[in-house]
Parts: sequence; C-alpha cells; structure tokens
Amino acid sequence: MSTGIPKEEPRLLEQIKEFYDRASDLLDLDEGELELIKGCDAALRVTFPFKRKDGTIVVIQGYRAHHSRHRLPVKGGMRFSSSVDLQEVEAMASLMTLKCAVVDVPFGGGKGGIRINPSDYTEKELERIVRRFTTELAKKSFIGPGRDVPGPDLGTGSREMSWMADTYVKLFAGTDIHANGVVTGKPLSMGGIEGRTEATGLGVYYSVREFMSDKSIMEQAGLGDSVGTNLVGRSFILQGFGKVGYHAALYISRAGGRIVGVSDRKCGILRWGGIDPEALKQHKDAHGSVDGAFADDDLDAVYRGSDVSKLLEEACDVLVLAAFQQQIHVQNASRIKARIIVEAANGPVTPYAEEILERRADGAAVIIPDVVASAGGLTVSYFEWLKSLSNVRFGRLTKKWEERSKLVMLEAWEDIGGSVDAEKRHRVLQGPSERDIVFSGLADSMIVAAQDTIETSKRLNCSLRQAAYVNSIAKIHESMKHAGLLLA
Repeated sequence: MSTGIPKEEPRLLEQIKEFYDRASDLLDLDEGELELIKGCDAALRVTFPFKRKDGTIVVIQGYRAHHSRHRLPVKGGMRFSSSVDLQEVEAMASLMTLKCAVVDVPFGGGKGGIRINPSDYTEKELERIVRRFTTELAKKSFIGPGRDVPGPDLGTGSREMSWMADTYVKLFAGTDIHANGVVTGKPLSMGGIEGRTEATGLGVYYSVREFMSDKSIMEQAGLGDSVGTNLVGRSFILQGFGKVGYHAALYISRAGGRIVGVSDRKCGILRWGGIDPEALKQHKDAHGSVDGAFADDDLDAVYRGSDVSKLLEEACDVLVLAAFQQQIHVQNASRIKARIIVEAANGPVTPYAEEILERRADGAAVIIPDVVASAGGLTVSYFEWLKSLSNVRFGRLTKKWEERSKLVMLEAWEDIGGSVDAEKRHRVLQGPSERDIVFSGLADSMIVAAQDTIETSKRLNCSLRQAAYVNSIAKIHESMKHAGLLLA
C-alpha cells in the first residue's frame, strides 16, 4: 500500500496540532492553558554504538517522548522503524494523551522508537539493542511502572516487551515490587493479559457498532435511519490486514457486516460476493499476502504494487483504515466514495483531506476518529498494568463464588418447576474467565467513549473528531486545574 505523502500535506505532528486547534476554538479556555495542554512535556534522544555479528559498528538512535505528565505513568508504544524520528514520536505521544482521556484511562501520553529496520538484524542483535535502550531509558528516568510504561507498536511485539521487562526487573526488582508492570503487551507467561492480541481490532468493532447505532450519524452518512441491524449487510473495505485489520474484520463479519475488500502492502482485493476473514488470514499466514487468496477472475477488482491504494477509492458503506498514517490526503480525498471512514490507525486522514470529504457533493463522509476508534489496545493495556500491580489474574478471586451463586439461583428455579437444558445450564454456571472480564471492560470503555463523542458532537454541532478532542482537552484541563499544574 502506498505510504507516499504529498508535499503540501503537513507532517503528522503539525496535522495533530491542526486538529487540536480546530477543536480548541470550540472551548472557552485561556489561550495559554490550551498551549500548555498542546505542547510536549519532555523528549529524549539517545545514541549508542552497536557491534554487529559481522564486526561492523553502527550507531543506534532511539527516542522517547512524554507529551503530557498530568497523569502518571505516561503510556505509549515502542516502535522499530527506519522512519522513526523525534517529531514522529512527539506526534504519536500527543495522540496517546488524547486517547487516554477519551476512554478515561488515567495515564498521560508517551511514545518511543528505535530508528532501525528490524528485518536487517538477527534476533540476538535485536535483543541486545532492546536491552541497551531499556538501560538508557532507565538511566534517564524515562521508564518505570509509575513513570513511563511502553507497549508494543510497529515492528515490535510481546518478544520485545519481554526483553524490556526482564532488563528493568534485573535492574530494579530489589527496590520496586511493581517492576513487572514496567511494560504491557507481555506474553501470558510473563504476566500478560488474555485478550490483548485482539484488543485494538475488537475495540474498532465496538466503536463502529456504537456509532452506527445512532440514527443521526446513519442519516448523515446517507445510510438511512434504520439502526436496528446497523452492521448487517453493510459493505466494508479494510486497508491493512495485520492484527488490527484482521480482528476488526472478524468481529464485523460475525455481526453481519459484509467484508468486500481487503488490502495489505502488496495487494488489494475486491470481491462483492464477500470475503471470509478467517480463511483470508490462513492464506496470508501461509503466503505472506492476501494476493492469491482468490483467482483474479473470481475478484471484481485486484490491485498490486503502486496501485494498491486504489482499493480505498472503491464504493462501500464503511472504509476501515488500519494500516498507516496519512493514507487519505489532498490528492486522493476527492475520489473516496465510502460513506463512513473509520480511523483504526493513527492519523490516516489529513486535515486537508477531511475538508474535502466534508464538502463532498454527494454528502459529507462521516469520519470516526482515531482517538476513539483505535483506543481499544490502550484500554486493555491499562487492564494489564492493573493486573501487574496486583499480581493476580482477573477473576481468580471471584469466579467460583459466582458459579456457586448462580447454582443456587438455578436450583431455586428448578424447585418451583422450572427446567434448563444441559447446554444452557453449563453456560449459565460458567464463571467469567479473564478474557470475559477484559472484553466486558473493553466494551464498556469503547461504548461510553463513543456515546460521549456523539453527545458532544450534537451539542456543539461539530464533527466527531472535534467532539472527541473537545472531550479530551476538557478532561485534561480539569485534571491540571485540580492538581494546580496550571499555576506552575
């Protein structure tokens, strides 16, 4: 898929500031206070020499930004990418601050990264890089369960989080009983949490379902005013079929949505007869791409190479952007036909593109903003952090008590002549697993965030993005005011 960004578009940091300014115009707050909330609190850049397996020496550059420390710890991913720079991590950190506020997670926003292409290094080399970078962060007080809690991001996963956690624990376990809470996204064997893998994609589904349950949004999108079966039969195209895109597609499909288009970096496919997400994932896992999952003559359109991004221009009810930043921009916005656009990635629609989409002749597109739609992973990371602090699995203390209390109710029902078949009896008696509890908390968080955004959008007669930003800025301002930070 194309990641080329037109020169006339602002960089991501300036894009987020532009969206912030558009929302802040709707708030009756002091200009200085708004500038304080917008700015980045602190940023770190480190370099260190690294001797490779072949004996050559390279200089590794790493970054970590704390956008806002009005609530601690700060939270944000740690990415590996050759494009990482200080401005990018500052931009992502500012988005994290807004996301935390929108879903009521009591964290500030952070982000970090190492400027490498991970595919150029062996696993042993990556481990050494991660452990050295973690040590550098610790030396400069840019990591800790009460200070800064990284998580997985582009190019990283549970493996890298394990290395970071182990390094920090070896340094501080003797003085910090909560040392294992220094990162999230850990494997279960190291204190991770059930449901983290699908959290962001499932959060996308919850938010899409909630926004599409609102009559006014469906009318604005030109999809009618019937919301009783809001996803059933609607056509969905997804850009990106990694963890986020796959799980969003899976849960949307299970709710009756029709997946008609999917793209990855190499290929985009359109099939109006529908696409089974699970079968497509099996093919992608085996072959590395969605290309070849169907014969070309079984597809309504197929795009390869530099044409992959043209899939975004196909007509559909809902376009889910789950790939990369700034994918809809000034050069292609006028060709986007989707009625609803979901930002499952960070910053995929630029400010100029948004203006074009809002002025579209056949009716404005509804944009579900990233600070709401993609906050599911952050939410479950918060749950994992809580689990690490308490050192106990969710449900462990109450599961059997709940099963016994349900048994008492069933027996009382049967005593008065009621009956329940064996399968239903088993389902009723089953106490909640950790996954059940996590998904319940995630659903509640995403639903409340969506409802708050819709309510503010109606009250201020503004876009959903402006409404989400307004809600976040207001919460951050309130927190700063009560803490006395605005008087510093």
